[in-house]
Amino acid sequence: MGRPIGIDLFAGAGGLSLGFEQAGFKIAAAVDIDPIHCAAHEYNFPNCKTICKDVAELTGEEIRKISGVKEKKIDVVFGGAPCQGFSLIGKRALNDPRNRLVNHFVRLVLELAPSYFLFENVKGLTIGKHRQFLEEIISTFEKNGYSVEGNYRVLNASNYGVPQKRERLFLFGCRKNLKIPIYPKKLSEISISDALADLPEVEKFTELLDRDWVETILGSPSKYAEKLREAEFASCNYGYSRKYNPNLLTSSARTTHTPLSRKRFAETPHGKTEPVSRFFKLDPQGVCNTLRAGTASDRGAFTSPRPIHPFTPRCITVREAARIHSYPDWFRFHVTKWHGFRQIGNSVPPLLAQAVAMEILRALEKKPSKPKKILRLGDSLLLNLSMSQAAYYYGVSPNVIPKRTRSARPKVICA
Repeated sequence: MGRPIGIDLFAGAGGLSLGFEQAGFKIAAAVDIDPIHCAAHEYNFPNCKTICKDVAELTGEEIRKISGVKEKKIDVVFGGAPCQGFSLIGKRALNDPRNRLVNHFVRLVLELAPSYFLFENVKGLTIGKHRQFLEEIISTFEKNGYSVEGNYRVLNASNYGVPQKRERLFLFGCRKNLKIPIYPKKLSEISISDALADLPEVEKFTELLDRDWVETILGSPSKYAEKLREAEFASCNYGYSRKYNPNLLTSSARTTHTPLSRKRFAETPHGKTEPVSRFFKLDPQGVCNTLRAGTASDRGAFTSPRPIHPFTPRCITVREAARIHSYPDWFRFHVTKWHGFRQIGNSVPPLLAQAVAMEILRALEKKPSKPKKILRLGDSLLLNLSMSQAAYYYGVSPNVIPKRTRSARPKVICA
């Protein structure tokens, strides 16, 4: 039998896609409006159809046609639609134009008619007046043939093998003749040292001032790092292996700090916030605070507040953030630090996504298996595209997100 079929809505660079693939699903299509995110998704998931389009302009029938699913049964649709209209003064929050993306998530789930769906979103939806919005979403699904887990939960990534405090709502639903999945059991905590100790110090490599990769030898890995380096004996990973060079340290462009900043970073104790930059200094025996995306120019063009490395007075690299977020080392991001951190900060940690996806797989009564096929990653030029180039590549507007006026692009040198 083939792998159960999943569709990722609001896919970003692919945190949920990867988690569901590693649980044993075939990701047939991934939809996102951001061409930079789509380019990274296409690079990392060469056997998935990446659809760069506004969900408001898509129908379930079009997704089936473009993805090649056609009339096949879809086992799960999952996604985390951005919620902007949390002001619930008045009625019918689902019809608030600021919540249109959630509205379209609901619409596309109903049109695609999967056996299961997973709605992922911010913890705030479960609190106070915002709960009205969540209850309205649940009611809409229940009126259209779905059972929904009423005792929904907020899960913290640090309880599921990810060295980061990150709380997100996960809402299960299924066709009324099926069994609702249970929530995954907690796992033992992983530390920052487990995530980063085997990575070489990037300040040893002057090349990383001009590009985001260098060929080197990694140190002795922890069990967690073995999993992300995809050692042959890493268990519970039912995703496709990727063909890549394990000695290529990628997504590791350096940041130049002033001597004064470095002094402040060095003087900040582990697990505390540096008072000027407000950057959190990582504790090697602790976990990271929530990694967040930066903001576009309409909101100040701020780079995300990147944590301070536990041992070197500098901010962490995109690769180090990816390790903290549970992305494997073959997974690559846009070459700029801003887009790279944006792709990580906007995504669900893959190991958390996998833990949730495994429960859907169990409810489907499917047994996962590891594919023998090894996938070749996409063209690395996809990771070097500017917003206008990526928009041209996908035939969409370059203004889908407000332009960033700051420029900090490394030289385009592909590996």
